[in-house]
Amino acid sequence: MNHYQVLVVDDDKEIRDAIDIYLKNEGIKVFKAADGIEAIEKLNEENIQLILLDIMMPRLDGISTTFKIREQKNIPIIILSAKSEDTDKILGLQVGADDYITKPFNPLELIARVKSQLRRYVMLGTYKEADEIIDIHGLTLETSAKEVTVGGEPVRLTPIEYKILEFLMTNAGRVYSSHDIYERVWNEPGYNAENTVAVHIRKIREKIEIDPKNPRYLKVVWGIGYKIEK
Repeated sequence: MNHYQVLVVDDDKEIRDAIDIYLKNEGIKVFKAADGIEAIEKLNEENIQLILLDIMMPRLDGISTTFKIREQKNIPIIILSAKSEDTDKILGLQVGADDYITKPFNPLELIARVKSQLRRYVMLGTYKEADEIIDIHGLTLETSAKEVTVGGEPVRLTPIEYKILEFLMTNAGRVYSSHDIYERVWNEPGYNAENTVAVHIRKIREKIEIDPKNPRYLKVVWGIGYKIEK
Protein backbone atom coordinates (compact mmCIF):
# COMPACT_ATOMS: atom_id res chain seq x y z
CA MET A 1 0.00 0.00 0.00
CA ASN A 2 3.02 2.28 -0.36
CA HIS A 3 1.33 4.59 -2.86
CA TYR A 4 -1.28 5.74 -0.35
CA GLN A 5 -1.10 9.10 1.42
CA VAL A 6 -3.05 9.76 4.61
CA LEU A 7 -3.54 13.01 6.53
CA VAL A 8 -3.67 12.68 10.34
CA VAL A 9 -5.34 15.66 12.03
CA ASP A 10 -5.17 15.87 15.84
CA ASP A 11 -4.09 18.59 18.26
CA ASP A 12 -2.34 15.93 20.40
CA LYS A 13 1.20 15.44 19.03
CA GLU A 14 1.59 12.05 20.74
CA ILE A 15 -1.50 10.70 18.96
CA ARG A 16 -0.33 12.10 15.60
CA ASP A 17 3.10 10.51 16.05
CA ALA A 18 1.68 7.16 17.20
CA ILE A 19 -0.66 6.91 14.18
CA ASP A 20 2.25 7.96 11.96
CA ILE A 21 4.29 4.96 13.22
CA TYR A 22 1.39 2.48 12.78
CA LEU A 23 0.64 3.58 9.22
CA LYS A 24 4.28 3.90 8.11
CA ASN A 25 4.76 0.27 9.14
CA GLU A 26 2.05 -0.53 6.57
CA GLY A 27 3.90 1.45 3.87
CA ILE A 28 1.46 4.38 4.00
CA LYS A 29 2.86 7.91 3.76
CA VAL A 30 1.56 10.16 6.54
CA PHE A 31 1.06 13.93 6.58
CA LYS A 32 0.15 15.62 9.87
CA ALA A 33 -1.87 18.67 10.94
CA ALA A 34 -2.73 20.06 14.39
CA ASP A 35 -6.13 21.54 13.53
CA GLY A 36 -8.73 21.89 10.78
CA ILE A 37 -7.21 25.00 9.20
CA GLU A 38 -3.83 23.28 8.82
CA ALA A 39 -5.63 20.21 7.50
CA ILE A 40 -7.36 22.12 4.70
CA GLU A 41 -4.04 23.75 3.71
CA LYS A 42 -2.37 20.31 3.54
CA LEU A 43 -5.27 18.93 1.49
CA ASN A 44 -4.75 21.66 -1.10
CA GLU A 45 -0.99 21.01 -1.27
CA GLU A 46 -0.80 17.20 -1.29
CA ASN A 47 -2.58 14.32 -3.02
CA ILE A 48 -4.30 12.86 0.06
CA GLN A 49 -6.42 9.70 -0.21
CA LEU A 50 -7.81 9.53 3.35
CA ILE A 51 -8.14 11.74 6.45
CA LEU A 52 -8.07 10.66 10.10
CA LEU A 53 -9.71 13.58 11.87
CA ASP A 54 -10.00 14.39 15.58
CA ILE A 55 -13.27 16.06 16.67
CA MET A 56 -12.12 18.32 19.52
CA MET A 57 -9.51 20.75 18.14
CA PRO A 58 -8.74 24.47 18.47
CA ARG A 59 -9.37 26.98 15.66
CA LEU A 60 -11.45 24.64 13.47
CA ASP A 61 -12.94 21.47 14.97
CA GLY A 62 -13.44 18.14 13.24
CA ILE A 63 -17.14 18.65 12.49
CA SER A 64 -16.58 22.04 10.79
CA THR A 65 -13.54 20.64 8.98
CA THR A 66 -15.54 17.67 7.64
CA PHE A 67 -18.24 20.04 6.44
CA LYS A 68 -15.68 22.22 4.61
CA ILE A 69 -13.87 19.25 3.04
CA ARG A 70 -17.16 17.77 1.80
CA GLU A 71 -17.91 20.97 -0.12
CA GLN A 72 -14.99 20.08 -2.42
CA LYS A 73 -13.78 16.50 -1.98
CA ASN A 74 -15.17 12.99 -1.61
CA ILE A 75 -12.08 11.41 -0.03
CA PRO A 76 -12.78 9.09 2.93
CA ILE A 77 -12.87 10.75 6.36
CA ILE A 78 -12.53 8.67 9.54
CA ILE A 79 -13.35 10.59 12.71
CA LEU A 80 -11.31 10.06 15.87
CA SER A 81 -13.43 10.65 18.96
CA ALA A 82 -13.35 10.11 22.70
CA LYS A 83 -16.02 7.79 24.17
CA SER A 84 -17.80 10.81 25.66
CA GLU A 85 -18.33 12.35 22.21
CA ASP A 86 -21.08 10.02 20.94
CA THR A 87 -23.34 12.82 19.72
CA ASP A 88 -20.36 14.36 17.90
CA LYS A 89 -19.67 11.05 16.14
CA ILE A 90 -23.22 10.98 14.82
CA LEU A 91 -22.98 14.64 13.81
CA GLY A 92 -19.70 13.86 12.02
CA LEU A 93 -21.37 11.10 10.02
CA GLN A 94 -24.27 13.42 9.24
CA VAL A 95 -22.01 16.09 7.75
CA GLY A 96 -20.17 13.57 5.59
CA ALA A 97 -17.64 11.45 7.51
CA ASP A 98 -17.46 7.80 6.42
CA ASP A 99 -16.57 6.08 9.67
CA TYR A 100 -15.33 6.72 13.20
CA ILE A 101 -12.88 5.17 15.66
CA THR A 102 -13.18 5.71 19.40
CA LYS A 103 -10.11 6.73 21.39
CA PRO A 104 -8.19 5.04 22.87
CA PHE A 105 -8.09 2.81 19.79
CA ASN A 106 -6.56 -0.56 19.06
CA PRO A 107 -3.77 -0.05 16.46
CA LEU A 108 -4.87 -3.17 14.55
CA GLU A 109 -8.44 -1.88 14.31
CA LEU A 110 -7.18 1.53 13.16
CA ILE A 111 -5.06 -0.05 10.40
CA ALA A 112 -7.94 -2.32 9.30
CA ARG A 113 -10.39 0.62 9.07
CA VAL A 114 -7.90 2.76 7.16
CA LYS A 115 -7.10 -0.03 4.67
CA SER A 116 -10.80 -0.83 4.19
CA GLN A 117 -11.65 2.80 3.37
CA LEU A 118 -8.62 3.19 1.09
CA ARG A 119 -9.46 0.04 -0.86
CA ARG A 120 -13.02 1.20 -1.38
CA TYR A 121 -12.01 4.71 -2.41
CA VAL A 122 -9.40 3.52 -4.89
CA MET A 123 -11.77 0.93 -6.35
CA LEU A 124 -14.44 3.60 -6.79
CA GLY A 125 -11.94 5.90 -8.45
CA THR A 126 -10.22 3.47 -10.80
CA TYR A 127 -12.33 0.34 -11.10
CA LYS A 128 -13.64 -0.10 -14.66
CA GLU A 129 -16.51 -2.37 -15.54
CA ALA A 130 -19.19 -2.74 -18.16
CA ASP A 131 -21.39 0.31 -18.18
CA GLU A 132 -24.56 -0.65 -16.38
CA ILE A 133 -27.44 1.74 -15.84
CA ILE A 134 -29.98 0.99 -13.12
CA ASP A 135 -33.12 3.09 -13.37
CA ILE A 136 -35.92 2.95 -10.81
CA HIS A 137 -38.72 5.46 -11.47
CA GLY A 138 -36.31 8.25 -12.42
CA LEU A 139 -33.63 7.38 -9.83
CA THR A 140 -30.70 6.43 -12.07
CA LEU A 141 -27.32 4.96 -11.17
CA GLU A 142 -24.50 4.50 -13.71
CA THR A 143 -22.07 1.92 -12.38
CA SER A 144 -19.04 2.77 -14.54
CA ALA A 145 -19.23 6.55 -14.09
CA LYS A 146 -20.36 6.12 -10.44
CA GLU A 147 -23.00 8.76 -11.09
CA VAL A 148 -26.46 9.10 -9.59
CA THR A 149 -29.24 11.30 -10.94
CA VAL A 150 -32.83 11.92 -9.84
CA GLY A 151 -35.10 13.08 -12.66
CA GLY A 152 -31.98 13.88 -14.68
CA GLU A 153 -30.49 16.10 -11.94
CA PRO A 154 -27.08 14.94 -10.62
CA VAL A 155 -26.83 13.93 -6.95
CA ARG A 156 -23.52 14.29 -5.07
CA LEU A 157 -22.92 11.28 -2.84
CA THR A 158 -19.90 10.39 -0.70
CA PRO A 159 -18.20 7.04 -1.58
CA ILE A 160 -19.99 5.25 1.27
CA GLU A 161 -23.38 6.71 0.36
CA TYR A 162 -22.84 5.63 -3.25
CA LYS A 163 -21.92 2.07 -2.23
CA ILE A 164 -25.01 1.73 -0.01
CA LEU A 165 -27.29 3.05 -2.76
CA GLU A 166 -25.66 0.87 -5.43
CA PHE A 167 -26.07 -2.21 -3.22
CA LEU A 168 -29.75 -1.50 -2.50
CA MET A 169 -30.57 -0.54 -6.11
CA THR A 170 -28.83 -3.63 -7.48
CA ASN A 171 -31.02 -5.68 -5.14
CA ALA A 172 -34.19 -3.56 -5.47
CA GLY A 173 -37.23 -4.95 -3.68
CA ARG A 174 -35.19 -6.93 -1.15
CA VAL A 175 -34.97 -5.84 2.49
CA TYR A 176 -31.57 -5.71 4.19
CA SER A 177 -30.83 -5.14 7.87
CA SER A 178 -28.28 -2.56 9.05
CA HIS A 179 -26.02 -5.52 9.86
CA ASP A 180 -26.30 -6.88 6.28
CA ILE A 181 -25.67 -3.47 4.71
CA TYR A 182 -22.64 -2.80 6.92
CA GLU A 183 -21.09 -6.19 6.13
CA ARG A 184 -21.62 -5.75 2.37
CA VAL A 185 -20.51 -2.11 2.13
CA TRP A 186 -17.77 -1.88 4.79
CA ASN A 187 -16.59 -5.49 4.24
CA GLU A 188 -16.31 -6.14 7.96
CA PRO A 189 -18.53 -7.54 10.74
CA GLY A 190 -21.58 -5.36 11.35
CA TYR A 191 -21.52 -5.23 15.15
CA ASN A 192 -23.35 -2.14 16.48
CA ALA A 193 -23.93 -1.03 12.88
CA GLU A 194 -27.43 0.43 13.35
CA ASN A 195 -26.43 4.01 14.15
CA THR A 196 -23.78 4.27 11.46
CA VAL A 197 -26.00 2.83 8.73
CA ALA A 198 -29.05 4.86 9.86
CA VAL A 199 -27.12 8.13 9.58
CA HIS A 200 -25.91 7.30 6.06
CA ILE A 201 -29.41 6.21 4.99
CA ARG A 202 -30.79 9.52 6.27
CA LYS A 203 -28.14 11.45 4.31
CA ILE A 204 -28.92 9.51 1.11
CA ARG A 205 -32.63 10.22 1.57
CA GLU A 206 -32.00 13.95 1.98
CA LYS A 207 -30.20 13.89 -1.37
CA ILE A 208 -32.47 11.63 -3.47
CA GLU A 209 -35.96 12.18 -2.04
CA ILE A 210 -38.22 15.16 -2.74
CA ASP A 211 -39.78 14.59 0.69
CA PRO A 212 -37.35 12.58 2.87
CA LYS A 213 -40.07 12.03 5.51
CA ASN A 214 -42.29 10.33 2.90
CA PRO A 215 -39.66 8.61 0.78
CA ARG A 216 -40.49 7.36 -2.68
CA TYR A 217 -37.36 5.28 -3.20
CA LEU A 218 -35.53 4.36 0.00
CA LYS A 219 -37.99 2.72 2.40
CA VAL A 220 -37.65 1.58 6.00
CA VAL A 221 -39.24 -1.76 6.84
CA TRP A 222 -39.70 -1.30 10.58
CA GLY A 223 -37.90 -3.82 12.73
CA ILE A 224 -36.22 -5.42 9.72
CA GLY A 225 -34.19 -2.96 7.65
CA TYR A 226 -34.10 -0.96 4.44
CA LYS A 227 -34.93 -1.45 0.78
CA ILE A 228 -35.17 0.42 -2.49
CA GLU A 229 -38.74 0.17 -3.78
CA LYS A 230 -38.94 -1.59 -7.15
